[in-house]
Amino acid sequence: MIEVKNVKKGFEDIEAVQGFNLHVKKGSIYGLLGSNGAGKTTLLKMIAGIYKQDSGEIMIAGEPIFENIKWKQKLIFLADSLFFFPNTTIKQAAQFYKSMYEHWNEERFQSLKDVFNIDVNKKIHRLSKGMQRQVSFWLTLSTMPELMILDEPFDGLDAVMRQKVKNLLVQDVAEREMTILISSHNLREVEDLCDQVGILHRGQLRIEKDLDDLKSDVHKIQVAFKHEVPPVFLHGFDILYKEERGSVRLYILRGKQDKVMTHIQTFHPVLFDILPLTLEEIFIYEMRDVGYAIENILV
Repeated sequence: MIEVKNVKKGFEDIEAVQGFNLHVKKGSIYGLLGSNGAGKTTLLKMIAGIYKQDSGEIMIAGEPIFENIKWKQKLIFLADSLFFFPNTTIKQAAQFYKSMYEHWNEERFQSLKDVFNIDVNKKIHRLSKGMQRQVSFWLTLSTMPELMILDEPFDGLDAVMRQKVKNLLVQDVAEREMTILISSHNLREVEDLCDQVGILHRGQLRIEKDLDDLKSDVHKIQVAFKHEVPPVFLHGFDILYKEERGSVRLYILRGKQDKVMTHIQTFHPVLFDILPLTLEEIFIYEMRDVGYAIENILV
């Protein structure tokens, strides 16, 4: 559905996005991950048609998005920093959204009152940060978008409300084939939601994979031998990290699990375990591989 090809975008002397390529399938939830300053927000704003790329193509369903009024009716961008007109009530904000989005669904807006349980006559600027975030989702979901672009969308929501919102998003993906592109530093939230992820660093896409494939290709293993570690042990594998804990050695490496297991067992270790990795751990070790590592800091 979304095709980003060789896109570049700079601001004065900063090249925020450098020759970027991205592919998002219709009806999927795509997680955009990356280090601070990697260019995630810039990319999201270009896909939303807010910024125009310096070069390259950004297509949604085969059409360029910048100044595309038809597609602007079908997508909505929920930014990290929320903005509402001063002294506006929820009811007034809903009227504004209704005037702007031709697919506004008044019935859904009314039904979502029971989910968010906030008085529509309340002035939005007087609500807490978390409640303002709830209002933004309430209004956004009522526009019935085909594409939602979310930048740090769960910031400020409590655990119960985060789960409610995630359930609503998954429901729309399942029932209407809505597509979601989400950027978040909370990788546990992304892991719960997404079926595809892309990892950015310094304006470039380093990895783009289905989440299941990514997790099946990176492994944490611990192994110990009765004697010295064989010199050709793990030769030919891409090792992201290694650590010695007495006689036990810990490795993070890429490779197919069956191949890894078969190879290690030929050396007859006295201890051998493959441990599950979270998306957060995979992100940390992948970032280490491109020079963005956690350093030992004494405080």
